[in-house]
Amino acid sequence: MDFNYTLKYRTFDQLLADVQMDFAFYDLQGQIDPSAMIKVALRVNYDLGLRIQQPKDEVLEIEKGKARLPDDFTVMNYAMICGDSIDTVIVPPQGTHTESLNPVVPKYTAFPDSTNCGCPNNQKVCLEWNKEQPVIIQKVNTVANTSGAPTPNTWRSYRNFHQIQFTNSKSIHCDCPNLGYLASDQAYIKDNFIWTNLECGNLYINYEGAMEDSEGNLLVPNHPLLNEYYEYALKQRILENLLMAGESVGPMIQLTEQRFKAARNNALSMVNTPNFSEMQKLWTANRLAMYSKYYDPFKSYAGQMSPRVNNAV
Repeated sequence: MDFNYTLKYRTFDQLLADVQMDFAFYDLQGQIDPSAMIKVALRVNYDLGLRIQQPKDEVLEIEKGKARLPDDFTVMNYAMICGDSIDTVIVPPQGTHTESLNPVVPKYTAFPDSTNCGCPNNQKVCLEWNKEQPVIIQKVNTVANTSGAPTPNTWRSYRNFHQIQFTNSKSIHCDCPNLGYLASDQAYIKDNFIWTNLECGNLYINYEGAMEDSEGNLLVPNHPLLNEYYEYALKQRILENLLMAGESVGPMIQLTEQRFKAARNNALSMVNTPNFSEMQKLWTANRLAMYSKYYDPFKSYAGQMSPRVNNAV
């Protein structure tokens, strides 16, 4: 799945705050219901498609040949079977005694909460590259602490991976490499589970998840060409509710409808614009099509004419 990693996000509350500033009079009267606006933002997210969503990583534990998918799972991008792992435990200092900790850190990676890693601090699984070799870092807490003391942080690093083949295309992206790859380890998705021929193991998946942060707050893109689409969609619903409540907002609705259509067209045009890799794939496919159409007939004709020319000589 092609994704624009420069795209920023903001919460639904921040989006609604900008709209409430434009309707400050109705907001002070309590005529704007935030709970009724969430479905509008969800509809706009669905209208813009998968390009605005940020891929997420997760390591699933396979038990008895199956593993449950995350609750926010939408579409599978790719998956790999994880091999051996290395655990690194960091114990935070306790009490008033101060001591400097120098944990044994693997040389090929950095911790996700360090400034050298590009992963967010609240992300539990992170994929890094070390000398063109992928390394998966997973944060796990294996010790249950009930005494109130700081819980040790365990970082698990996977270095070896194996390919896996998906036998069905349901909930899998069309460009997923696991669909065309032939491997002895196979899997398929059914009823929010991944079913495999492996009895146990760990499976790394990269998928398109729901538009929400780690705290469950709804996220929307924060882009100048997309913000107007979200804001006018909310304004359209607010004015519709005010009109049904008996308010005289007819001219405002007409102006909002015109601006809403223009903002939607600009947003869809920006989201659906192909990037460089997609244009390169299209150029390659077009070149192969023209090669088969114009060159192959002459190639076969030249092969048929070559024996006659040799006999004539």
